[in-house]
Amino acid sequence: MGISERKERERQEMRTKIIDAATAMFMTEGYEKTSIRNIAEKIEYSPATLYLYYKDKDELLYEVQKQAFSKLEEAFAREVNSTDPLERLSQICHSYVHFGKDNPKMYDLMFMMQAPMNTIKENEPWKNNKDSFVVLLDCLTECMEKDLLRFDDAMLAAFSVWAMGHGLVSLNVSCRLQTMNMTGANVDVLITTAIDQYLKQIKK
Repeated sequence: MGISERKERERQEMRTKIIDAATAMFMTEGYEKTSIRNIAEKIEYSPATLYLYYKDKDELLYEVQKQAFSKLEEAFAREVNSTDPLERLSQICHSYVHFGKDNPKMYDLMFMMQAPMNTIKENEPWKNNKDSFVVLLDCLTECMEKDLLRFDDAMLAAFSVWAMGHGLVSLNVSCRLQTMNMTGANVDVLITTAIDQYLKQIKK
């Protein structure tokens, strides 16, 4: 291995170390306590060293967000496997919503928190969500090719389905379902039923 290859490997190892520490701190201590200085202290480096890799906290959290999307993609890989496109659409919706319910802090960083999005320049695409969104878009495209849904535009359908799922998760993550005096198992039933009823409405 040459010098340049070794240096690049060391840089990647350092990035991984920083991201892992940032993820652990974010998950246990929250956004406010996750700082460049605190992360540097945790991995026993100076803050100046971390600034060689990330210009600020927002850029670092964008990388943490990317790792969170990898977890969602892993959930899809495990739970979305039907060859029937309508059944696969149902699997996607349930997998997405339950992922958000089971990982509220991660979901907040992925879909609700502004900080990581500050890294994206104007008119620049949001790449972290691309692979998981393609899973939904491809499924909806197949459904529409087989004339199974009340949509004639796959992107519009994806926006509608995503908005439905996000609405359910965000209400739950932000504890807004408590206004309905619903907790625990009752919330699970409500969410499952809401998804199933929505999918019935958009089927032909």
